[in-house]
Amino acid sequence: ASFLFICFRPPLVTLLIFGLLLQPPLAQLSIITQPNIVLLMADDLGIGDVGCYGNDTIRTPNIDRLAKEGVKLTQHIAAAPLCTPSRAAFLTGRYPLRSGMDAINNYRVIFWNAGSGGLPPNETTFAKILQQQGYSTGLIGKWHLGVNCESRNDHCHHPLKHGFDYFYGMPFTLISDCQPTETPEMDRVFRRKLWLSTQMIGLITLTAALGSLTGLISVDWKTLTCLAGFSLLFFVSWFSSYGFVRYWNCIMMRNHDVTEQPMVTDRTMSLILRESILFIERNKHKPFLLFLSFLHSHTPLLTTEKFLGRSRHGLYGDNVEEMDWMVGQVLDAIDKEGLKDTTLVYFASDHGGWLERQEDKRQLGGWNGIYRGGKAMGGWEGGIRVPGIFRWPGVLPAGTVIDEPTSLMDIYPTVVHLAGGAVPQDRIIDGRDLMPLLQGMVVHSEHEFLFHYCGIHLHAVRWHQKDSGAIWKAHYVTPIFSPPGAGACYDRGFCPCFGEGVTHHDPPLLFDLSRDPSEDNPLSVDTEPLFDTVIRKIGRALEEHRRTLTPVPEQLSVYNVVWKPWLQPCCGTFPFCWCDKEVDN
Repeated sequence: ASFLFICFRPPLVTLLIFGLLLQPPLAQLSIITQPNIVLLMADDLGIGDVGCYGNDTIRTPNIDRLAKEGVKLTQHIAAAPLCTPSRAAFLTGRYPLRSGMDAINNYRVIFWNAGSGGLPPNETTFAKILQQQGYSTGLIGKWHLGVNCESRNDHCHHPLKHGFDYFYGMPFTLISDCQPTETPEMDRVFRRKLWLSTQMIGLITLTAALGSLTGLISVDWKTLTCLAGFSLLFFVSWFSSYGFVRYWNCIMMRNHDVTEQPMVTDRTMSLILRESILFIERNKHKPFLLFLSFLHSHTPLLTTEKFLGRSRHGLYGDNVEEMDWMVGQVLDAIDKEGLKDTTLVYFASDHGGWLERQEDKRQLGGWNGIYRGGKAMGGWEGGIRVPGIFRWPGVLPAGTVIDEPTSLMDIYPTVVHLAGGAVPQDRIIDGRDLMPLLQGMVVHSEHEFLFHYCGIHLHAVRWHQKDSGAIWKAHYVTPIFSPPGAGACYDRGFCPCFGEGVTHHDPPLLFDLSRDPSEDNPLSVDTEPLFDTVIRKIGRALEEHRRTLTPVPEQLSVYNVVWKPWLQPCCGTFPFCWCDKEVDN
């Protein structure tokens, strides 16, 4: 008997192979080490602008394909309702006020390439950790997190200082000033006030000079000279910045070099797509991180000719459909290189659509579906609830929909852990690893509370009561819509975070988003038996959260956001800054 056992004993290797073959497909995750990671972020795209989130008039077949082949999140939340703070939170996994990237004033984003504020050098982005783990890291497209600190070439806020090996794109953001045929957008009201003040000062100076010449009033020439000098200095002081916005802000860079100043908008989208595909091709033999930060669908809605007039929603719809086509081109490049099964693809928007953006009765901003509010509104769902889609064939179950609260900040620990890295232990990381939720290993999100800020001002708090499934949301501050009865701040162009344009609520407005996702019917003690209990629970969580906040330098202070000529990126000798190096390419 012992002889037979020895002769016919199955080899150990055979048993191991047989055991591996019996493993379910999703268990293969442990075998795929360091997947490629492609992050696709739209700019100002509303959750209601995408087919798989309910839009049946704008065509987005490629984004919809991602959702069909992967996991769609229905309660994916931006940490801020504007570009700069939202992107800072996305890259660092932290609420933006922890890094000083949320504002105490009305300057709530980076305003100039030549400002001194930006993502602080001591912040650790997920790109930096992946770079340390051996990834090739690239950012193509929009940055909008600052460039320099003290000199034109220190690049302290630049993408290459924050973990990216390669950068091609706009260090700033698209604005209508970048398109010569469009009405200027940047600081429009303030610019009008400056021009009016200049005219008034000039009129006073001219009146004094004419009065002196005709003898009607007695003004000595020394006073007239001072008035004329002051008029000229005042005009030069603001026109040197606002008069050349297109040259100062609308530029393209490759790494540290300015390649277009001003940018040639007719070819910008083609170049961004080309650079994205080339990055994939260059790095296909090693793990890579590609962050494709679209300029779509921010005004002035740069759209190539072949997409103009194709949609049923005018220029905005054309622009979204072109972005969807670009998503398809990137997915095709991944497939062509045989990387589909080893690449995690993620698609999202940085915040909600801009409801107030209109020109001559044309709607140039996005649609946020059933959700109230939009861009710049820190509390209402329309400003912060965004598309969120993950695809990783063989690892994430296809066609899955998850209704749990998740955050753009969750990308940080998720990709860091997938790359084999560790999140920093010397600071608070507010994001949570999403892989257990995405794979179906857990039912609930790790987020119990999410805090919704407008600048540094807390506007709302969300509580996910996991035992009951309720999602409570308490609004402490809400913007006053104008005109009355409108769904946004059309008279202002943006809803404010503080001051006369907001209403403070005590007790807070309370909604149960699981029953009322549109936030139409605030609850009260009379209509909700748990009202007092919920408000107390949220209040205690808010107190605990505030104890975790520490003072940091304000990156968006007035001093940091103003234009400083000595910090202006320039491809020539300042102030003669103009070039087009892409012609040679």
